[in-house]
Amino acid sequence: MASLEVAGRQIALTNVDKVLWPETGTTKGEVIDYYVDIAPAMLPHLLGRPVTRKRWPNGVQAGSFFEKNLAASAPDWLDRRRLHHSDRVVVYPVFHTAADLAWLGQQAALEAHVPQWTFDGDEQGKATRIVFDLDPGEGVDLDTCATVACEVRAMITDIGLTAYPLTSGSKGIHLYVPLEKPVSSSGASTVAKRVATLLEERMPDLVTASMSKALRPGKIFLDWSQNNGKKTTIAPYSLRGRDRPTVAAPRTWDELSGGGLAQLSFEEVLARFHRDGDLLAGLDPEPEASMSTDSLGPYRGKRTASRTPEPVPTTPTTRESADPIFVIQEHHARRLHYDFRLERDGVLVSWAVPKNLPTDEKKNHLAVHTEDHPMDYASFEGTIPQGEYGGGEVSVWDHGTFTTEKWRDDEVIVELEGERVAGRYALIRTDRDQWLVHRMKPRPQPTRTELPQHLRPMLASAGTLSGLEADEWSFEGKWDGVRIVATLDHGDVVLESRTGQDLTRRYAGITALAADLSDHAVVLDGEAVVYRADGVTSFQALQDAHPDDVQFICFDILHLDGTDLTGKKFTDRRKILELLLTGLETVTVSPLLPGTAAGALSETERRGWEGIVAKRRDSTYEVGRRSTSWIKVKNWRTQEVVIGGWRAGKGSRTGSIGSLLLGIPSENGLHYVGRVGTGFTERQRADLLTLLRPSVVDESPFDEPLPTADRRDATWVAPTVVGEVRYFEWTDGGSLRHPSWRGLREDKTVTDVRRED
Repeated sequence: MASLEVAGRQIALTNVDKVLWPETGTTKGEVIDYYVDIAPAMLPHLLGRPVTRKRWPNGVQAGSFFEKNLAASAPDWLDRRRLHHSDRVVVYPVFHTAADLAWLGQQAALEAHVPQWTFDGDEQGKATRIVFDLDPGEGVDLDTCATVACEVRAMITDIGLTAYPLTSGSKGIHLYVPLEKPVSSSGASTVAKRVATLLEERMPDLVTASMSKALRPGKIFLDWSQNNGKKTTIAPYSLRGRDRPTVAAPRTWDELSGGGLAQLSFEEVLARFHRDGDLLAGLDPEPEASMSTDSLGPYRGKRTASRTPEPVPTTPTTRESADPIFVIQEHHARRLHYDFRLERDGVLVSWAVPKNLPTDEKKNHLAVHTEDHPMDYASFEGTIPQGEYGGGEVSVWDHGTFTTEKWRDDEVIVELEGERVAGRYALIRTDRDQWLVHRMKPRPQPTRTELPQHLRPMLASAGTLSGLEADEWSFEGKWDGVRIVATLDHGDVVLESRTGQDLTRRYAGITALAADLSDHAVVLDGEAVVYRADGVTSFQALQDAHPDDVQFICFDILHLDGTDLTGKKFTDRRKILELLLTGLETVTVSPLLPGTAAGALSETERRGWEGIVAKRRDSTYEVGRRSTSWIKVKNWRTQEVVIGGWRAGKGSRTGSIGSLLLGIPSENGLHYVGRVGTGFTERQRADLLTLLRPSVVDESPFDEPLPTADRRDATWVAPTVVGEVRYFEWTDGGSLRHPSWRGLREDKTVTDVRRED
């Protein structure tokens, strides 16, 4: 059976060549590819909402059916919510990652439908947006529908709201209106019905707000009823099960007013997204990092909080403790067994062990991997009612703390310190959820090697590739992340920025490398990165990433097991690095680019990388120095800047930051280079305001007065915070043209900032 790895999940694929749209020959495999590609745009508009699927297993010319309840065969990693309807309890999936959308495509679920409200725990929450469905009756074309949409927009604007248009992929147009403060579904319906009724009064020959189908021919039905808490609407970016593979596609208002409007195919929507980004970026808030890492969905999906004494929280728990905990629970269900649970990432990773952990190093016991449990379960004792999942008596058999020696998808090694159990144990996957648990011999004490501390990395000089011959220079990609020096000493790890800032907790995902190198004392040089959905590193994505999602690209080695390698040639250090790290899943060795300098640079541009770093093959490692033995060349322009103030936002951003006032240190002080007001998420604007407020000063920190338009209503701050922008070019007057915010550079100081030519 074929499979696809998406967002760290394996998706089993079947019948990917099956044609689902005979008119265009579009296959299920193309559906899966579309949903994976469009995931960055689509997911924010699904997050927190129950997803109802409409499936066409045999293609759009055959029968279809709606599916609400999640089948028992659905992957365990899908998040679940149990929702009480009047006659039954329905388990809905809630989507967080591209893997969820790939599963949607594999199910031949061409359409995803969601309500306008989001979950509040396991209960129906409030509506975060209003939707209008403009449904053209017989004899009404899409351009006429667009004319009415523009009238709705005008009414919405008059009451201080914003409308986002989509062609529905079927016949009409959808308009979404984000709500700054969520309201009840009934409240949203009331507002929508009022708008529809008023427009019907203004345009009685063209618009009806009535549910009666007899009134619709020749008119547009302005359907306000889809804001009812029991109803759903086709999700933005969802495919449609029509004759052709069209999409509920975001549009611009210029398109709606320009005439010649038509429904868009999925190929057109993908091309527009890659060119323009998500046109609905302001509709739904940016997802919190924790939402995409919640693994308690399968646990919640098997339990009804009102019928079991077990804890049923909605999110993983952050527990402040030096050491992670373990618990072994004795569980008298249909058969006596023991549940072995290890704390990781805010949950208890769990195995059912029929015979408990072995005490003999010569015996292995069966362990069955089960769903993650909440941290509160560690102290749970009581009776789960018969008829509920896991019904029976539960008591704590042992508990304590543990240290992690290795944690991989198919192998876990820990050392337990409990009241009844102590020692090293290995859990080894044999098949899917089937594991073996083995008691290991005590770990030999390593011989400690004295490692140098707080080394500063070697820095590249900006330059050109002219004259760099391939037989004298090696070429690597320039990664869009934060420079890291990693010191690993027999399982202990410290991650430092180029300025010596301790980033070990901030980039916790990198620390898994310590287990792989637990037999060594080593200092590595590399980059902390986060990958976008297209596989390209992104400094902006790194800003808000969950610590566990940060990965390490390593490109040099400075010390290994007592040997100082900084005096060796780059080619020798590179060989040692590859021997040590190649094949490890916890680190990526920066690949070398073959061919000429120009060819290597062209390849980085094709891959969407930031640029290239050329390294002289015979160069030594110059600790803490900027050297011409390493040359960096960028494919696009970035500039580090110092924040000297901000201008307040207006309209929907009142009370927030509208734009930042930027400078670069000069001989006379801080030289003004312009302001930036784009590239921020709303969360970043809020975080910047919190960061900058304590640094407010009365006078401008810039060396000259700013232009009147830029200093109007400005708030000045002490120039201590460093950020980075991407820009088009420098103006003749020394300002940045079209800058866009990329993020804070907490790894840099003001003295590091200089103009990049």
